[in-house]
Amino acid sequence: MSPRLTLVTAGRVLRQIRHDPRTIGLLVVVPFVLLGLLAWIYKNTPVFDSIGAPLLGVFPFVVMFLVTSIATLRERRSGTLERLLTLPLGKGDLLGGYAVAFGALAAVQAVIATASSVWALGLDVAGSTWLLLVVAVFDAVLGTALGLFLSAFAATEFQAVQFLPAFVLPQFLLCGLLVARDELPAFLHAVSAILPLSYAVDAMRTITTDASGGADVARDMGIVLAFAVAALAAGSATLRRRTD
Repeated sequence: MSPRLTLVTAGRVLRQIRHDPRTIGLLVVVPFVLLGLLAWIYKNTPVFDSIGAPLLGVFPFVVMFLVTSIATLRERRSGTLERLLTLPLGKGDLLGGYAVAFGALAAVQAVIATASSVWALGLDVAGSTWLLLVVAVFDAVLGTALGLFLSAFAATEFQAVQFLPAFVLPQFLLCGLLVARDELPAFLHAVSAILPLSYAVDAMRTITTDASGGADVARDMGIVLAFAVAALAAGSATLRRRTD
């Protein structure tokens, strides 16, 4: 990989997204609106404090997964990817550029969602707010990496969207957000232990409830980062120039 080519690719992706207001709205506005709706529904109850922080990990993961998988597929179907790979641009440079670009967008998304949740919606967390922000960014990068990887297996945008209920929804159900992972049946608990979103939610919940849980958060984020790196490596190996 070449750092220069990776940054050039990231710049191109960001310029394209700048001219797509719907994508910007999905990235920036939708998570805030959903969190605001949740806070409104559970006003004057402890529910929002309980699940608000974990959802700060789930929402960026889901949004970045969807946006990245569709954007990569469009590049391939339009022939842009094929033209780019005729240049001295490796697959690692391409996927690294996407990861950097969407990682930057994830940071913006995480700042807006975290700041609005804590200061506008009154989310109460025992740990550090900046750590909450870091974890949200990591979760968004994980969604980006998995979206880049799975986009290689989709032939149409409709198929890319189908990966959302097929791949993301089971993680949502088993990550411990709805039912504590320790209370799941033994088999489902074992499955949840190999799903990356479980560790993202664990980290967010630790920040919410334990001011001294930095070591546990660091461990969970190490696992999330390992999943993201593995997904990017697998995406680089399976990336195709075109979709026939």
